[in-house]
Amino acid sequence: MKLKTRIINAITLFVSKLMGGVAQDESNEEMDGVVTEGMPEIVREAANEGAVLLKNDNNLLPLKEKQVVSVFGRTQLDYFYTGYGSGGDVRKPYIVNILDGIRHSELELNEELASIYSNWCKKYEVDHGFWGHWPRSHPEMKLSEEVVSLAKSKSDVAVVVIGRSSGEDRENALIEGSYYLKKDERQMLEVVTSKFDKVVVLLNIGSIMDMSWIEEYKISSVLIVWQGGMESGNAIADLLSGKVCPSGRLSDTIAKSYKDYPSSNDFGAKKYNNYVEDIYVGYRYFETFKKDRVLYPFGYGMSYTTFEQNLIEVKKVKDKIYFKVKITNTGDKKGKQVCQVYLQKPQGNIGNPYRELVGYEKTRLLDPKDSEIIDISVDKYQMTSYDDSGLSGNKSCYILNAGDYIFSIGDNVKDAIDVYTYSQEKLEVYQKLSEVMAPKKPFRIITTANKDGKIVESYKMTPVVTTNLKQIILNNLPKEIPYSGDKGIKLIDVKEKRATIDEFIAQLNEDELEAISRGDYTMDSPLGARGNAGALGGTSESLRLKGVPAMITTDGPSGIRLFTSCSLIPIGTALACSFNKDLVYRLHKKVGAEMVDKGSDILLAPGINIHRNPLCGRNFEYYSEDPFLTGTIASSAVKGIQANGVSACPKHFACNNQEYKRTTNDSRCSERALREVYLKGFEICIKESNPLNIMTSYNKINGVWNHYNYELCDTVLRKEWGYENNVMTDWWMQYSSSPEFSNLKDHAYRVRSRVDVFMPGDKRMGKKKPDGTLLATYGQKDGITLGEMQTIARDVLTSILNSNKQL
Repeated sequence: MKLKTRIINAITLFVSKLMGGVAQDESNEEMDGVVTEGMPEIVREAANEGAVLLKNDNNLLPLKEKQVVSVFGRTQLDYFYTGYGSGGDVRKPYIVNILDGIRHSELELNEELASIYSNWCKKYEVDHGFWGHWPRSHPEMKLSEEVVSLAKSKSDVAVVVIGRSSGEDRENALIEGSYYLKKDERQMLEVVTSKFDKVVVLLNIGSIMDMSWIEEYKISSVLIVWQGGMESGNAIADLLSGKVCPSGRLSDTIAKSYKDYPSSNDFGAKKYNNYVEDIYVGYRYFETFKKDRVLYPFGYGMSYTTFEQNLIEVKKVKDKIYFKVKITNTGDKKGKQVCQVYLQKPQGNIGNPYRELVGYEKTRLLDPKDSEIIDISVDKYQMTSYDDSGLSGNKSCYILNAGDYIFSIGDNVKDAIDVYTYSQEKLEVYQKLSEVMAPKKPFRIITTANKDGKIVESYKMTPVVTTNLKQIILNNLPKEIPYSGDKGIKLIDVKEKRATIDEFIAQLNEDELEAISRGDYTMDSPLGARGNAGALGGTSESLRLKGVPAMITTDGPSGIRLFTSCSLIPIGTALACSFNKDLVYRLHKKVGAEMVDKGSDILLAPGINIHRNPLCGRNFEYYSEDPFLTGTIASSAVKGIQANGVSACPKHFACNNQEYKRTTNDSRCSERALREVYLKGFEICIKESNPLNIMTSYNKINGVWNHYNYELCDTVLRKEWGYENNVMTDWWMQYSSSPEFSNLKDHAYRVRSRVDVFMPGDKRMGKKKPDGTLLATYGQKDGITLGEMQTIARDVLTSILNSNKQL
């Protein structure tokens, strides 16, 4: 390795240790070759099923057996296997690039052209940057007509690879080399398409980029292969050769231009962003107001075969509607199809999007002429809308407006066909809740209006907060358990039902209650495997003597981040595009088994924030612009991980939709948009899979940091959703005093907000000891109470007891 690269890697490692652990390095020095049995196969399958075929003129793909392929673009070698930062920084055991994938396939590679690229890439090594300064793309080799003509003489098919990456603490940008094509990429496309009649473009990207250029060039096929993890090259070869038929579907809308996205003018601000699009995120906006501004709709994806979907039966039983759909492979190749169910709700007085995804299922692999019957159910809760304004006469309620509820079925949101109508005779209140997290000041948001019988885009002002949070908190302070002193009860006694959890908690003194409310001070805790993200639970000797184990956390979601090698799986967006819950479950069950083997108790994954805007640098970790798809895929991931007795930790709760100034930025959002869009994925995940841990986000929601957000972490998460396990902060936090209780600050403020554990336990350059803020007001008027600290302990201990951790 060159000296410059070694220096950069050393700097990156130092900065990364301050910001979040080990540093990413694509060199072979990080690969120890230890492979988890069965993992390559499932990673390859997931990378295959997440790929989305956007275009395939004249059925160029799949390529014929033994067809010679000329591959252009340096990403064929310098591939983006995942994104940068804590979410993708995994020491994988091996990686397969595109060239090696083709070499191991039934296709033939133009080795002469491959050698030209190999020599150039060795001469001009890529620079992986450092924390928050990751590359978004790599410089391309300038192509001469002579090189391309020579390649054309060896083969008649060109594969052009365009690569993009992004990372934590840095956004994508409206510049060439990020959201837009670079000049050297355009030059490559121009010269290749001038010589080759058969051109395939592979998009090795982590999130949506501008794709208006696709029709500018003579390109036959376009395949988004995302960032598929360590098996990327093999998966791509499978798809090119037809060994696997593409079955991925877009989890985001691809618009004609960035300005078409409704959040385009309200993203990237330093202090705050008004979520002006409100509930009209992604396809909900385009299908309602701007259908003509879409290049590729949500749910879209082509196949090498064709399918027919026929509705066999619809029946309503109590509060559920059941759809039975027969899907037949009408083509001549094996393939899988996704059946998608959408709902159009009546507008009522509060307005609704034109369509919302309410169900989906993927078939098994169908042979030509083979069929499968798919069952999809939709419950009444999915048909409701939340009224945060009172315009329906039912403020803070989920309601069913009177009118027609129209269900459609298809293979994308735009082309779905109406198949069933349920008529609601009168307005019905489904659930009465309480106002939470409403904006402090009104701002303008998008809504619908009826103009001459047509739904058009309009605006209204958000409702604002009307509650007294201080009184709500005081009315709900938990009762204390009288301190008993050490009675010799161990945590295993609680697990084996020889004692109650209250009897165990009664033994904990103030120092132990403080210790259980924070991590073991640092990342890479000596209590766990090297490279861990930190430890919680048994963070003091006295707690460990009582049988409370240290629970070891590791970063995710693209794998387990340790100093030892761990499998690198496809990015979140690719997994969501698979629309395959069973596959996501099986993949994460393997990840969970690897956690047990490597010494990780809690994987900080999945990431389930909404793709509000395509420029968010961390979109690759997250799933979709749609909350239902997000929640169901996340639930499958959590179930898979926790099938092994270890814990998942969904993040970042909530509205972490921007990396720029993420620790101070305020996400200003209506309560309705919070409940229907930004919290919905978390709600589905919590209710369906019961994760043993959840992580708050750095940002504020309507002026309140989420690690101090009582309404988020107590009212909604615990009282409404029934969550009983541990809530931890993201790593480090913003120190602040409580607006409601002037004598409470920092950790006392956090504990009162029902955020259980501060991670990793101290400031970045701290003294590895408590700062005193938790206990400073204990016993004072409106100060922290014993009951509150004991409640925190109960949450942490419940999480541990619900795992298979050895006690």
